[in-house]
Amino acid sequence: MEQLTIAGRAIGPDTAPYVIAEIGSNHNGDMELCRRLVDAAQAAGADAVKFQSWTKDSLISSAEYARNTRYAAERKAPALVDAVERYQMTPARMREMADYCRERGVVWFASCFSAAEVDLLESLAAPAYKIASMDVNHLPLLARLAETRRPLLLSTGMATLGEVEQALATIREAGGGPVALLHCVSIYPCPPEAVNLRLMETWRRAFDVPVGYSDHTLGIAVPLAAVALGAVVIEKHFTLDRGLEGWDHAISADPAELEALVTGSRAVVAGLGSAARVVGPEEIEKRRVFRRRMVATRALSRGHRLTPADVDFKRPGTGIQPDEMSYVLGRELQRDVTADEELGWIDLG
Repeated sequence: MEQLTIAGRAIGPDTAPYVIAEIGSNHNGDMELCRRLVDAAQAAGADAVKFQSWTKDSLISSAEYARNTRYAAERKAPALVDAVERYQMTPARMREMADYCRERGVVWFASCFSAAEVDLLESLAAPAYKIASMDVNHLPLLARLAETRRPLLLSTGMATLGEVEQALATIREAGGGPVALLHCVSIYPCPPEAVNLRLMETWRRAFDVPVGYSDHTLGIAVPLAAVALGAVVIEKHFTLDRGLEGWDHAISADPAELEALVTGSRAVVAGLGSAARVVGPEEIEKRRVFRRRMVATRALSRGHRLTPADVDFKRPGTGIQPDEMSYVLGRELQRDVTADEELGWIDLG
């Protein structure tokens, strides 16, 4: 399996999951809000922030704008053309945020949706690229991204196994760098029962690539479960306030949730540990406290031969153990003992 590295950070099964705070369009076209999102993601411990570099001209046709389509359910949602005009990440905005992230020491990259955006992001030295689920079958764009030789994260929402196979073949034929697949279900919000996290193992076995998870559920339970099932990348939409107007705020993690996702992911990986059963020194020491040793059930005289009715086992585990009872029965006591008195090997003939 290929090793994936983004901005010097190795990503794989032996490391903590790479947590991406997906800012997307949650800046609402306000670059001051965008800077606050970057700062909050950094404070929460995210490994990277991600933008979406689409513009009014690179993603949607004029005919679709003319249909006055709305991409949000609320009645107050603006017409599509107005929302895109406001939320777009223009080249000037992208340069501004790339500079800000560098100043703050924040790793950033973006989903890109056109060859021109690839050129822009290359000029800004983006360390990796995200390929949105909608572009799994956009083979010309995949080939152009492969030419950068940078790490690619390919989301699999809406895609069949065959389409993902075709996408990976296109990237490899174009000489692309390492690729990770992000399991994804393109429903907003996605109910947990529709996620099917076990599919991650199918992606892993079918294509022998690192596999992560791009989340659209509410809360952090499902992405933490993904980590437990081996996701090496977790992408989660991020907002400062789920009540803000916009397409994705309602399904996004707020700063407290993102921090809990980061710390929880690391705890999950630490807890997975090794498949080998090793009783460590701390547990061995606990045996002395938690296990049991032999005691007399009643007063017994010296010379008495022990029977099962003569002994019981109580804490602490510092003497004759319960699984050693067969070596005790029938042996003579070397001294008088009282009820509930601890028995040791020195007491037996």
